[in-house]
Amino acid sequence: MSEWAAKRFWKETSVTEAEGGFGVALDGRAVKTPAKAPLVVPTRALAEAIAAEWDAQEDKIAPHTMPVTRSANAAIDKVTHQHDEVVTHVAEYGETDLLCYRADKPAELVALQAEKWDPLLDWAAQTYGLRLTVTAGVLPVAQSQDALARLRAEVAACDPFALAALHDLVGITGSLVLGLAVARGRLTALEAWELSRLDEDWQIAQWGEDEEAAEIASLKREALCDAGRIWELAQR
Repeated sequence: MSEWAAKRFWKETSVTEAEGGFGVALDGRAVKTPAKAPLVVPTRALAEAIAAEWDAQEDKIAPHTMPVTRSANAAIDKVTHQHDEVVTHVAEYGETDLLCYRADKPAELVALQAEKWDPLLDWAAQTYGLRLTVTAGVLPVAQSQDALARLRAEVAACDPFALAALHDLVGITGSLVLGLAVARGRLTALEAWELSRLDEDWQIAQWGEDEEAAEIASLKREALCDAGRIWELAQR
């Protein structure tokens, strides 16, 4: 059974216990991923969120309204089989973390970045025992290999479902520190979004907002909040 059938064909959606966790059933038939693997997730809360997405579908199935289902599919069909590669991809953001690259002018933006971003780098130092190097401009700055190794170890400890969520938390913000801060409960996803947008929002305040860019930003903000919610659901 393909979960991406065009039209709704079931009446009842339920959460079931399954080997290794919890599944979702449509009229008693277990939902599978696009790759035909059993859709089994580690927590009941995650399964209930997936079931709620399926139950909310009306005449036609709209995958874009099912972010939790999509994330679970990615965790099972992709991340499980490419765990090390995904860990590497996510951990590499530590080498070019957004919070480490600062403006050199104007003074107002320089001060704003220091005010908002320095506390997160301080948090990372306290939490992980590492200090990332900050630079002004866009030229690369080398980070401590020990710091990068510690950050990678934190990412590698994630199971496929948490890693799928962390991938989005980090990729959308451009910051491994912000992504981990959401995962650790230091920030909400919305707070991380606002911190990641300091430069853009400052420019908008000066010159106004482009309508198309605003629409793209809105979609990214929604995706980031979805990722934060999925992370929480995968931990319960």
